[in-house]
Amino acid sequence: MGIDHVRVGIVGPGWWADTMYAPVLAACPDATATAVYARNRLRAEAFAEAHGIPHVFTDIGELCASGEVDAVIVASSNKTHHPFTVTALDAGLHVLCEKPLAVTAAEADDLAERARQTGLTCYVPFTYRCMPTTRWIKRLLDRGFIGRPYHLNLRYYSGWARQGEYLWRLDQGEVGEAGVLGDLGSHWIDMARWFFGEVEAVTAVVSHHIDREARPDGGDYARADDGATVILEFENGAQGVIVVSAVCHDVSTFGQSHHFDLHGSDGTIYAINDWNDRQEVRGVRVGEDSLQELPIPDDIWGEGVRRATVHDTYRDTFRHTDVLTRAWITAIRDGTRVEPDFDDGAAVQRIIAAGARSAVEGRRVAVAG
Repeated sequence: MGIDHVRVGIVGPGWWADTMYAPVLAACPDATATAVYARNRLRAEAFAEAHGIPHVFTDIGELCASGEVDAVIVASSNKTHHPFTVTALDAGLHVLCEKPLAVTAAEADDLAERARQTGLTCYVPFTYRCMPTTRWIKRLLDRGFIGRPYHLNLRYYSGWARQGEYLWRLDQGEVGEAGVLGDLGSHWIDMARWFFGEVEAVTAVVSHHIDREARPDGGDYARADDGATVILEFENGAQGVIVVSAVCHDVSTFGQSHHFDLHGSDGTIYAINDWNDRQEVRGVRVGEDSLQELPIPDDIWGEGVRRATVHDTYRDTFRHTDVLTRAWITAIRDGTRVEPDFDDGAAVQRIIAAGARSAVEGRRVAVAG
């Protein structure tokens, strides 16, 4: 049974909630942000005032039991994903939980099982599935453009960790066993599964290029990786390489770039999203003698989505089309299923765990079933 109008609590009023979730909910006719949670009341109150949210909580249990929300967005730090989501599911609330779903495979598997048992609508926002470039690649693959898949190479270059300051995303006490491998890597691992199917084994190496400062309180901590290279062995016999880095000098508007190479029995696809003005997919099939641009169809772009710069496309896609947060809201409203769900999030977490173990032990590691 669906819900005509979904009342949403935002858990973790950080920059991502401020930039993405609150504006999306404000523009969505089928949902309203009715509550916000943060440990710091002043921070929660400032966020609530900025976005016209009526209820403020500093206790996650009180928010979930308040009767003011039908669903929650868990956008807090990684180590809180499991306990906060459990609290929400136990209260009968639908959940959108940020990636990575948890800090261990066991936690992620537990959330996936709880989601199945409750039947609630649970979603993991692997953002880049929703961009026009990747949706077009997926359609081409589903139509058999490359035939039987042989190889893929996905690269995600960014520079947010170049300076050496303390970053909670690179603190193992906050994120568990994987830093950039879990942060950026979760996106590309999900993408690899979406493109080529399930992964059966992983070999990974990780980097610690930048010396990190101590915590703001002066305390020391175990530094997580700032880059990773991962070899994937797919169940269908294909292979893949994922490279993710947070220490690359990149001059794009968004400080990152995405690159895709996919090869198979019948053809090849190359794509780039440079986060300035290139959102380009090219391809060649067996029997053709040169790469051709494969223009992204209008229905994939979506109505009203700007195409001149990648950043404008990004904002318009997530704020005004029925993907990501709005796809989750639509599924709650209609009582339908939405992907990627917690099963997908848990599958990605198992691959992250295998990669982290491989990097430590220096060997190929099978992905847990």
